[in-house]
Amino acid sequence: MAHPTDLSRGAKRVAWSAQIVAAVILGQTLFFKFSGAPESVHIFETLGAEPWGRIASGVVELIAVALLLAPRTAAIGGVLAMGVMAGAIGSHLTQLGVEIVVDGESDGGLLFALALVTFVAGALVAWLRRAQLPLVGARLALN
Repeated sequence: MAHPTDLSRGAKRVAWSAQIVAAVILGQTLFFKFSGAPESVHIFETLGAEPWGRIASGVVELIAVALLLAPRTAAIGGVLAMGVMAGAIGSHLTQLGVEIVVDGESDGGLLFALALVTFVAGALVAWLRRAQLPLVGARLALN
């Protein structure tokens, strides 16, 4: 009999694909956050959270990447990625705008689009691996 946390081969492929997509997107932004790249500094200055918000969000994103890459903790990583990206999406929609413009250069909405993709990837991971979530996993698992 299959264990509630066992995924079918197809679901496992989708979960791993989503885990990798989310981890790569989150991981590549870490360099910019931790190095104080002008675009990152601009974003967090606009939000009134520079430098502490930039560093703190980078640390949380680093934790999410680590959790996403380990099968036993991927569901938690998916939820964490969703949370961080919900904050990013909300910031874009309320304070930053869809496009980030720094020194006359626009990102064309790339960061906003990446936040959306990461949120969806995190949601897929969290849903597919929901049985692994502490406290609520057993109730969410479909037997």
